[in-house]
Amino acid sequence: MLSRVRVWLNRTYAENVFFMDQLRRNPSDRAVEIHATHGDADSPVLAAADTADLEPEGLSPAGYVEYALDQCARRGIDVFVPRLHQAAIVAHRAEFAAAGTALLAPTPEAVAVFEDKATAYEAVRSVGVPVPPWWRVRTADELVAVVEELEAAGHRACFKPAAGAGGVGFRVITRAPFSLLHLSGFPGPYVQLDLVVDALRRAEEPVDWLVMPRLEQPEVSVDCLTGPDNRVRLAVGRTKNGRRRGFTLHEQWLAPARLIAEGFGLHHLSNIQFRMLGDRPVLLDVNTRPAGGLHQLSLCGVNAPWAAVQLALGEDPGVIEPPFLGQDYTVVSGPRPLRPAALPRQRVEEAEVLLPAVPAPAQAAEAAEVLPL
Repeated sequence: MLSRVRVWLNRTYAENVFFMDQLRRNPSDRAVEIHATHGDADSPVLAAADTADLEPEGLSPAGYVEYALDQCARRGIDVFVPRLHQAAIVAHRAEFAAAGTALLAPTPEAVAVFEDKATAYEAVRSVGVPVPPWWRVRTADELVAVVEELEAAGHRACFKPAAGAGGVGFRVITRAPFSLLHLSGFPGPYVQLDLVVDALRRAEEPVDWLVMPRLEQPEVSVDCLTGPDNRVRLAVGRTKNGRRRGFTLHEQWLAPARLIAEGFGLHHLSNIQFRMLGDRPVLLDVNTRPAGGLHQLSLCGVNAPWAAVQLALGEDPGVIEPPFLGQDYTVVSGPRPLRPAALPRQRVEEAEVLLPAVPAPAQAAEAAEVLPL
C-alpha cells in the first residue's frame, strides 16, 4: 500500500483551494494530506487544509528559508509548493531534499530570469519568441516621451511594475480629463496621464515600470508541466475573451510556450501568457508558479496538480494529452468556509451586558468557480 503524500502550500492564492481539492481527488487514489500557511488568518486555504499555521511577519528571505525548513521537518512535508520567497527557497533545494522534501518549483536560474519582466522579455526574444515593444521607465519625462511615441504609432499606452504578479499595478493611460464619467460604474484600469505625471514628479523615489502598447484579446494562458529533464509533459492553453473562457491546443500558442518552458528550466508547473499585437500573438507574462486558474483544466479531464506532485516525487506521469477539450465556460464566485474565529469582547461602556467571547460559526469567503456557457 502506498504511503500518504504530505503537501505544503505557503501563502498562496485563495483560488488554490481548488488545487487542494484536486490533490485529494487524485486518479491514483493516493492519500494526500495538505498543510497550508498564510499571513491572513481568514485565507480560505487555511480552512481547506488538514493542518495550518499563521506565518510570522517580517522575516527576511533568508529567515523565511529557515522557517520553511523547520516547517518541512516538523510537518513531514513530502512536496513543498512555494509561492512566497520562491527565489530564496529554490536556491536551497539541496537542503530541502536533505530534509526529505521535494520542491515543486523551477530552477533558481529560471526564477531569476522571470522575476523581472524586462529581463524576461529580453531573454525570450533572444530565443525567437515574439514580445511587444516595451520601454523601462523611471521618471515622468521618460513616461511622457514613451506615451507620445506609442500614441504616434496608433497605440494606447499602458504600464505595469517591472516586478510583480497578478496584474497588480497595471494601468492604461488616457488623455481624457477627469470628469464625472470616471465616477460612474465600477472603477477601471484607466488613469489620466496628467495625474500620473504629477504623481511621479511629487514622488520621493523613482518608479520601475514597463510601458508598452495595450495588447488585445484573446488572452491565452498556457499551463505547462515540465520535468527536470526539460521536457514538457503537459501544455494546454486557456483562452479568455471578455467573460467567455475556453481551451486550445493550437500550436501558435503552445509552440512558443514549450520553447520557453524547456529552454529556461521552468520545471514543474508554470503559466505562460500571450495576447495579440495586431494579428500576431506576443508574450504577455511568465509565471514560475501554478496559475490560480489551473484547476480549470479539470474540464478537459486533466488533473494537473496531481501530475505535478507525481513528477516532484520522481513518479513520472509521462506525456499527458487531454482526452477532450471542455466546452466554453465563465467564472463566478462562490462561498468557501473559513476557520472559526472568536468574537471580540465588548467594552463595558459600549454595552449594557458584557458578552463572553464564544466561537463564531464558520464564516465564508468567495472563491472563483467555473460554470459552462
